[in-house]
Amino acid sequence: MLLTRIKGPRDLDRLSQEELTQLAAEIRSFLVDAVSKTGGHLGPNLGVVELTIALHRVFDSPKDKVLFDTGHQAYVHKLLTGRQDFGDLRSKGGLSGYPSRAESEHDVIENSHASTVLGWADGLAKANEVLGREDHHVAAVIGDGALTGGMAWEALNNIAAAKDRPLVIVVNDNERSYGPTIGGLANHLATLRTTDGYERFLARGKEILERTPVVGKPLFETLHGAKKGLKDFIAPQGMFEDLGLKYIGPIDGHDMEALESALQRAKRFSGPVIVHCLTQKGRGYEPAVQDEADRFHAVGVIHPDTGLPVTTDAASWTSVFADEMVKLGKEREDIVAITAAMLQPVGLKKFADAFPDRIFDVGIAEQHAATSAAGLATGGAHPVFAVYATFLNRAFDQVLMDVALHKCGVTFVLDRAGVTGTDGASHNGMWDMSIMQVVPGLRLAAPRDAEQLRAQLREAVQVKDAPTVVRYSKGVVGPAVPAVGQVGGMDVLRAPAPEVTRPDVLLVSVGALAPMCLEIADLLDKQGISTTVVDPRWVKPVDEALAPLADRHRVVVTVEDNGRTGGVGAAVSQALRDAGVDVPLRDFGIPQRFLDHASRKEVMAEIGLTAPDIARQVTGLVAKLDGRYDSEPAATVD
Repeated sequence: MLLTRIKGPRDLDRLSQEELTQLAAEIRSFLVDAVSKTGGHLGPNLGVVELTIALHRVFDSPKDKVLFDTGHQAYVHKLLTGRQDFGDLRSKGGLSGYPSRAESEHDVIENSHASTVLGWADGLAKANEVLGREDHHVAAVIGDGALTGGMAWEALNNIAAAKDRPLVIVVNDNERSYGPTIGGLANHLATLRTTDGYERFLARGKEILERTPVVGKPLFETLHGAKKGLKDFIAPQGMFEDLGLKYIGPIDGHDMEALESALQRAKRFSGPVIVHCLTQKGRGYEPAVQDEADRFHAVGVIHPDTGLPVTTDAASWTSVFADEMVKLGKEREDIVAITAAMLQPVGLKKFADAFPDRIFDVGIAEQHAATSAAGLATGGAHPVFAVYATFLNRAFDQVLMDVALHKCGVTFVLDRAGVTGTDGASHNGMWDMSIMQVVPGLRLAAPRDAEQLRAQLREAVQVKDAPTVVRYSKGVVGPAVPAVGQVGGMDVLRAPAPEVTRPDVLLVSVGALAPMCLEIADLLDKQGISTTVVDPRWVKPVDEALAPLADRHRVVVTVEDNGRTGGVGAAVSQALRDAGVDVPLRDFGIPQRFLDHASRKEVMAEIGLTAPDIARQVTGLVAKLDGRYDSEPAATVD
């Protein structure tokens, strides 16, 4: 196989065009076989095989910087830079599903939040200029979906201002992010895709001029660099050139000769250049091509021949939300939904099908989504913005200054909150409850099961004068966790025996960790430690009944699937201090560090967020209070 002979990018230089075509076929076969066993981002990588090969033949990585936005389209890049062991892809100790500096010097940036690559590229190109590195180049690959993000256009505005600073921007145009790309940019790119007059004009001109002695070739090069007037007469690509950016394309993103020619021209140019490549997401794998939803953007373990899942999951948190949104939509005409290019992943497809006039896909533009939601609320609607928890980080200022300051009734639904695991550091939803704690007036719910998700979503959309947040985990929703009583607005999940006048531990359980907290209580009970387990339901603001309840216990313990700094535990601690309740508090949560990719179970074990670990530490704390030993108990996770 040719692929096994590729140990680094320069090994590509020795291959003929026929061998490159064979290599592309081998890579697609490899990806289908490998990703079907582990799960991962299949469709995006099948679409960039030829483009990635061409990039590494034209640019000399790692001296030249080849950047990907987002990193889920970098599997081919990994294969061409010496990483062909995909057996443990996205598993602990295996390859990351995104670029990783720890893996290779060829990986420059490892973020997986879209629309950032052009900012990185601008900075790297400026560094080359400042340090006099004229023989270093920067090539940034950005999808048409990521170009809908505001950060991309902020970067383009700056890149275009330096007309003599070399930088190659490759637009990987497959008409999709997860689903089809929407908006004005998508319409413009569609016009460029379907207007081939300019390229046919040039091709015919080249054929004639190359047969013209002496002046033919120089005249063709002049024609190819013709100014905007001639180009716009043939193809309406003025949007990019109005910014001051040289435009090459559209190029067939699966024609390696055409790609190399375009990239070589762009590399030689003394300023910023956009190379517009047309690719097909899922190319070469019929089940992906036929999947209209997202072309196998991300898959679990599948049968490689059919593309069908190997196992069928039980009901997920996302599916519970999806069904309840449709019910709410039928009951209330003012309910509208917003997604940032993730209609299917966040569970809004059913709502969109039922109410096509009440769904707004804003593209990869979370900031705009939040402010637009404020406008919708001000206009009398109640918007529900469904987004991955990690991506709400990008819209904090808008939540604070546009939604909360203006007392707008907007509901933010955060999918994949807490430890998500296999997608790595950038996808763990471990910051939302800390960030949202500082927003005045905001209310935040963490449902523990499907029934509570339905109930708390309904409670959230009833709030008209403040933002509300409902957050839940990734994956399968667990069994119902019934309440045995109530204190204030909190559910009591477990109460000590009636004869216990002052229980040892008040265990505050946050969201989906309720089953684990009940397990902790069982383990403590075996040590003779009495425990009350409560679910606050709404963790912001802290329920007024919590402080007097805590005062009737010897120690308070909080357990949350969120970063410890500024999280629910910190808020409870502050509430107890404000109420003058002097009870020891121990908070358990996610340490404030970027967590390596692994399964959720493995990550939780590594950070000590398991029932046995927590029970052991709480037992030590109670023993210390009893005076059974003088030494400090085991340290909390930090």
